[in-house]
Amino acid sequence: MGKVMLEGMEFFGYHGVYPEENVLGNRFTVDLELHTNFKVAMETDRLEGTIDYAQLYNLVKTRMNQRVKLLEHLGYSIIQDIREAYPEVSQLRITLKKQQPAIGGLVDFSGVSLSYPEDFT
Repeated sequence: MGKVMLEGMEFFGYHGVYPEENVLGNRFTVDLELHTNFKVAMETDRLEGTIDYAQLYNLVKTRMNQRVKLLEHLGYSIIQDIREAYPEVSQLRITLKKQQPAIGGLVDFSGVSLSYPEDFT
């Protein structure tokens, strides 16, 4: 087993409960860590034996372009998409951060982390 990671993916989106978040939008950061067996890729130097980073990024980008209210729901949807595209992934963690959220004070980010399979039982 090994880990495939994409960290610091940045997107602009319109996710949030409050009306102004849906109008003004915000910057979001996404980090992913996937556990998978990439022995074939190590031995053969072939992409077919591991996770395609570009495909993984595009999968996240597609979800980030769909408006939702809660980061929890967004993270869940991304995990479901990854599980469908890469059933060989045994564990994964996603962290989503909303930069400078509109909560009435100065905050660098708000965020959530979800893990599969722990948070799916």
